[in-house]
This record gives sequence, C-alpha cells and structure tokens, in this order.
Amino acid sequence: MPVRSWLFVPGDSEKKLSKAAATGADVLILDLEDSVTHDNKQRARELTASWLSAHRAQVTDGKRQGRWVRINALDSRMWRDDLLAVLPGAPDGIMLPKSAGPESVQQLSAEIYELEGRAGLAANSIKILPLVSETAGAAITIPAYASAPLPRLAGLTWGAEDLSAAIGATRKRDVTGRWTDTFRFARTQTLLAAHARGVMAIDTLHADFADLKGLKRAAEESRADGFAGMLAIHPAQVEVINQAFTPSEEELAEARAIVDAFQANPGAGALQIDRRMIDMPHYKLALRVLGLEE
Repeated sequence: MPVRSWLFVPGDSEKKLSKAAATGADVLILDLEDSVTHDNKQRARELTASWLSAHRAQVTDGKRQGRWVRINALDSRMWRDDLLAVLPGAPDGIMLPKSAGPESVQQLSAEIYELEGRAGLAANSIKILPLVSETAGAAITIPAYASAPLPRLAGLTWGAEDLSAAIGATRKRDVTGRWTDTFRFARTQTLLAAHARGVMAIDTLHADFADLKGLKRAAEESRADGFAGMLAIHPAQVEVINQAFTPSEEELAEARAIVDAFQANPGAGALQIDRRMIDMPHYKLALRVLGLEE
C-alpha cells in the first residue's frame, strides 16, 4: 500500500469526511485531536466511527487507502474514550500525538490489545505511528525507538509546531526557508531512527497549504533525504506530495538498468554502466526505487 501522502481530516466534519476518500491521499488520518474543539470531541468520535465502519475496504484508483485515527494525547482524559469509539471500526492504525518516548507507545499498545480482543480483531493488527518530537523531552528520546520492544510500531513522524511552542522558539525556519538547527535535528533523528528500526519515516507537514511551490520543494527534498511519505493538512497538497514521492520514468529506467546489470553478473561487487562505476549501495537504492527491497 502506498504511503506517500497522509492527509488529516477533521473527525467532526461530516462534509470533509464525505469527501476524504476522493482526495487521492494514500492514507487518511481522521483527526480527533487538534482540529476538533473540546465541545466537539464526542461528535468527532461518533462520525469517525461511522466513517470507519462504512469504509472498511476503500479503494481509490485501484489502491486501498490507509485508514488511521489520531487520538488525543495520553496526558489528556480523552484518549481512552477515543479508542473505545473507533477501534470497532478496525482502523489500520492509531497516530499518537505528543508521544513522550517508547513507553508511551507501550502504554497505548497495551490498551489497544485489550480492545482488539473485545472487537474480535487479530492481536497486533492495529499499528501505531507516534509523533515523536512535540516536546523537548520527547525530541531527545527519538533514538530509543530504534531498539525498544514495540511490535505495533509502523513508523515515526515528527512535528514542528508543538515543539516550537514548547521551547519558546520564535522561528522554525531561517531566511532561506530551511529548518533551523533544532528542528533539523528532530527531523534527522526521526529519519535515522525509523530506518534503523526498519519502519516508515514520515516527514512533517508544510504548514502553508496555499504555498504549493514551497510544498513541492519540501516534498522533493523529503523523498531525496529518505522519507517514505509526508503529512498533509489540505486536499490541495495531496497531488503535489504524491508526485514528489513517485519515481520519474528516468529514475525507474536507471534503476532497472542497475538491477539488470547486477542480476546478469551475480557475485560482482562493482560494475560499470554508461562510463560510471556502480556498486552495492547503488543496487540497494535501485531496488528501493523499484519497490523490490530485499
């Protein structure tokens, strides 16, 4: 299942939920947290549960859409009610905001385990994607996700907005539009920890949803850096992200040539193609581009 674009959809908006499946997003994240006011939490649970039940096998353009739910943080009094409402709809996973570290994922996992049994779902069928950088304390624990026992862990993602508020940062990017050191550190740690663990690395959102040119640059850089996908906050961002994370015909042709060359010369450590040397790292990257990772 593709994981290029992860679109947040407010769980309390019947209108937006009704249009979500047609956005082209690879993954929909029905949001019960930041986009929903406190007074609308119960309505959001009810609408989200109904949507999940009605879209258990949603297919768009021949591909199954991912169905995730962002619950409220574990330090709130709402997250258990969120789980009780949505787990019977068998979402693919739960996004955990403000994760304080691997122990937060373990706490959530234990609660999901009990509810899976009640709903007749297979154990560990519901995965977890934590937001790992939303406080200073959380950000410095990111490497711990690489080795902690977390069987539900599907990937790691990060966010800049809450972290900036937590540390009192008045800027997140410099005058060129690049992340400043603190946020680049959190992003890099997320990327490396995810790859070390062998799970998805999902980049944070581009907050200015009207800035599609800036989004294009950010998404292309994200893929080039090694992320598997990117968060989105508006349907207009989906197509840009999907295109940025889709290999071009030239990339695919080069990757096929590299794979064919190594498969025609088993045991070779390095080969020459078009007057340039390629070795095993090139081969591994070509397999990844073609979706053939070994």
